[in-house]
Amino acid sequence: MFFIEFAVVLICILIGARIGGIGLGVMGGVGLAVLTFGFGLEPSSPPIDVMLMIMAVVAAAAAMQASGGLNYMIKIASKILRKNPKHITFIAPMVTYCFTIMAGTGHVAYSVLPVIAEVSRRSGVRPERPLGMAVIASQFGIVASPIAAAVVALVAFLEPQGITLGTVLAVTIPATFFGLATACAIVNKLGKELKDDPEYQRRLQDPHYRAEMEGSDTQDPAEIEVSPTAKKSVGLFLFGSLIVVLMGAFPGLRPAFDGSPMGMAHTIEIVMLSVAALIVLICKPDGMEITQGSVFHAGMRAIVAIFGIAWLGNTLVAGHGDLVKETVSGLVEFAPWTFAFALFVLSVMVNSQGATTAVLVPVAITIGLPPEIIIATFVAVNGYFFIPNYGPIIASIDFDTTGTTKIGKYIFNHSFMAPGLLSMFFSILYGLLLASVIV
Repeated sequence: MFFIEFAVVLICILIGARIGGIGLGVMGGVGLAVLTFGFGLEPSSPPIDVMLMIMAVVAAAAAMQASGGLNYMIKIASKILRKNPKHITFIAPMVTYCFTIMAGTGHVAYSVLPVIAEVSRRSGVRPERPLGMAVIASQFGIVASPIAAAVVALVAFLEPQGITLGTVLAVTIPATFFGLATACAIVNKLGKELKDDPEYQRRLQDPHYRAEMEGSDTQDPAEIEVSPTAKKSVGLFLFGSLIVVLMGAFPGLRPAFDGSPMGMAHTIEIVMLSVAALIVLICKPDGMEITQGSVFHAGMRAIVAIFGIAWLGNTLVAGHGDLVKETVSGLVEFAPWTFAFALFVLSVMVNSQGATTAVLVPVAITIGLPPEIIIATFVAVNGYFFIPNYGPIIASIDFDTTGTTKIGKYIFNHSFMAPGLLSMFFSILYGLLLASVIV
């Protein structure tokens, strides 16, 4: 029964991806109807916080765009990339990686995805490359973050064996950094160049598409006139992003309720909504332009998609949680070398690095798996990318107006599979080498 229901999820993703636009979201609703009314599964809670975080970030980014801020950021990036624009495939992932390390959540990537997509397109770089690597890097930064729930849980489990937070980070930070850098070098060569991509050329023939992109290709971005309000909007937006990162890095900056700091989801929502308000009040952009801009449209499409498809995936896992966890745990007990594979599979199913760590690390300790193997393979908790229903994945697909970032015909041949698998392989390889020396 589980495999039949899993097939329903995959079919809905396939059809929704081919429909495009809000197709993923509405097909997620169809899948939920089949699972709940047809198979009797109880719906899980919708991913409300993820949706609200995207809404808050999109509101701020759309206000910044209407104030001319996006053009200003593109102008700055254009100067950096002018000699060799392909550098964005290396720069973008490092930005999202560092954001995640400091904030403890990969969702901070939402704030830079539209900028990455637009800078890539205007620079003639295939957006699929930097977007794919940026999303993967935003996930992998979790295992290198001292404040991430998964890292805190891992240290707690390994502490009786003399493993400290410093020991874990001494392995995970360089392993993931060099793993991502190696993957970037390979991904930077994948796919046709943007000017040769048939889908992008087809879109350029569409007058509606050209109208939406009007003015972006007729002027050198470095020569764009920048108004004072554009600079202010960028300053406010970056200030908000910095506040989010600092509050993630230092939980003591957040208000405490019942002895615990306010969650990062609410922190991101409050800060970015406030930033949007400040941009509107200080820069005074046209209200209609805010909601008619490409950033706002892409963000709203992403919210609808996440509402349906992520809710569908969570419902399937919630209905078979015990079966999934028992199967993967049994595999590790039978063959300890499969620990990395088990981490990967369970993370794909539960969409949570923290939950994956909490379930499988105690099993690994019980069967006597050495700490260096556990730490070296820890990065495998980032299996989100395998099934393309993760928030930043869906958002980046919508932000890429060229059509190069996509879910493939067979679902699993999507734009994030190669970056994810390459990053995973090299990070584990470097992790094994480092752990054998450090741990």
